[in-house]
Amino acid sequence: MTVTPSRQGLGTVLPSGSAAPGGSGSPGASAAPARARRSGTARYLVWLVAALVALVLGSAVAVTIGPADVSLAQVWGSVAGHLGLPGLAGDTPVPPLTDAIVWQLRMPRVLTAAMVGAGLALSGAVMQSVTRNPLADPYLLGLSSGASLGAVCVVILGIGFALPAAAFAGALIALFATLNIARVGGSITPGRAVLAGLAIAQLGSAGTSFIIFWAAKGDSYREILNWLLGSLAGSSWSSVLISAVALAVVGTGILLAASRLDAFTFGDTNAASLGINVNATRWGFLVAVALLTGAMVAVSGAIGFVGLILPHLVRGLSGPGHRRLLPLVAVVGALFLVLADTLARTVFDPRELPVGIITAFIGVPVFILLIKRNRSAAWA
Repeated sequence: MTVTPSRQGLGTVLPSGSAAPGGSGSPGASAAPARARRSGTARYLVWLVAALVALVLGSAVAVTIGPADVSLAQVWGSVAGHLGLPGLAGDTPVPPLTDAIVWQLRMPRVLTAAMVGAGLALSGAVMQSVTRNPLADPYLLGLSSGASLGAVCVVILGIGFALPAAAFAGALIALFATLNIARVGGSITPGRAVLAGLAIAQLGSAGTSFIIFWAAKGDSYREILNWLLGSLAGSSWSSVLISAVALAVVGTGILLAASRLDAFTFGDTNAASLGINVNATRWGFLVAVALLTGAMVAVSGAIGFVGLILPHLVRGLSGPGHRRLLPLVAVVGALFLVLADTLARTVFDPRELPVGIITAFIGVPVFILLIKRNRSAAWA
């Protein structure tokens, strides 16, 4: 039993470990939240480190998989040699053909898959927060349809080398059209942005279908189909450069503004009460997502479900706070797309599937399971 003094100097008897009325509680009770926070941080760091290790190992193994046998030692030797570290390459030289397979074919593809997966997952998490829509993904604002229309136009014109630039420009035009429609009659709201995005997406899809029906044939039809379904088959070091620069520049800006995304969780009014310029901040995030998604779609085509599914899965590991969610979802997105692309190019060897088919086959069942497990109002 614990005796606490009252205002009249008399003792008040309380059970051991209980807090006196109006008091701050026992030291153990006040330390409990701090212990919970430390425990949560430790768990998060474990998941983050585990995801990073899995990404590095999975990428290395993915480079070894293919029609030609390549060992991990040869992968390391090729990479070390091209990075100017011959002392770390080992004693056995890598044959020129194997070196070309690793450095010119498989390594750019694996790295592009990692960058694209990270960018799409990051964009999806931002879109779901800014629009407060659990079904949002990076293509919600018509970006994919705009990029597809631009890509199809240059392929039909026979200037396929300009495809990344045309796809990126198409995505930005779609974003500009969507946001200008959404702001008619006042500031941009999540509902108007979604509806405007759906309208632009349908318009872009109709334009793409018309061009394919009217002009596509032979090799151009196959190239267009692969791009529309999402494919990393044509990845090169230029693809790695485009996606890496976009992820480094735009992704870093998003990560630095992660705390502002937390404010959108509880609505525009609460965000404004915290001193945030809601309209300008939403514009900023939407433009950032458009730039990042446009760059990723430009090198890979429209790969679905990465930005829709992974943010929901990762929230169960990181919690809702975006400072933890965004880094982890980017790493998990990179790992997921590396593994999906490895399946796409090997499961039906010697034929290769567009990676968008694999992500859809995986994403739909996972999404159904998520809906069943999260029967809350947010999913209604």
